[in-house]
Amino acid sequence: MNVLVIDIGGTNVKMLASGQEAPRKFPSGPEMTPQQMVAGVLAATKDWEYGAISIGFPGPVLCGQPMTEPVNLGPGWMGFDFEAAFRLPVKVINDAAMQALGSYQEGKMLFLGLGTGLGAAVILNGTLEPLELGRFHYKKHTLEYYVGKQGLKRLGRKKWQRHVEYVVGRIIAALKPDDVVLGGGNVKKLTQLPPGTRAGDNANAFLGGFRLWQEEADGRPSFVAGGHQVIPTAAHREHKSGVGSPR
Repeated sequence: MNVLVIDIGGTNVKMLASGQEAPRKFPSGPEMTPQQMVAGVLAATKDWEYGAISIGFPGPVLCGQPMTEPVNLGPGWMGFDFEAAFRLPVKVINDAAMQALGSYQEGKMLFLGLGTGLGAAVILNGTLEPLELGRFHYKKHTLEYYVGKQGLKRLGRKKWQRHVEYVVGRIIAALKPDDVVLGGGNVKKLTQLPPGTRAGDNANAFLGGFRLWQEEADGRPSFVAGGHQVIPTAAHREHKSGVGSPR
């Protein structure tokens, strides 16, 4: 089964399907509705073949549905029927959680995404839990006000990096993970990584989307992210490519 992975960001919508070597993208922005997203994806992938879809959504997701309207996109996402729009099976997951899923190796992993906002997720022994840390109060505003894209633009790289280092250090001290991955488009703006962290790869978002369908393709029950097991760790160590892995 070929899988199409859609990574919805505040700047671009990126897509990659099983067997394709290079992702495609088109601009998103603060006016984009889900209907416009679907139309853009269908137009951009009309020559690709796929039978299932994974969507990384920039906000909290519960039972496969967005729980809030995204801050950096247009309206209409809550309650939108993605399966009816695409006429295919669809799994929706928080975008940071999807990249975390693709970055996971073993043990307790903390993923922090430095992008338009601040994405976060924890995976413990294959069980994924998205975290909405970006809205947590920090100084006079929120975490993402200081470490997100607008914080970088407003503060400049040096001050922004100091906030990133402090915030990452405090989160690590609180959660005590075995592994810390910093992902998102702005991780490359760091002149050096905070202690105890490793840089992720944005391509891991696509790998995470493929992994959402891995168990089902292997003939085992598939689970929903958010407090449920999505990676059987023994199988994960053995299974490096599997369904949907880009070749």
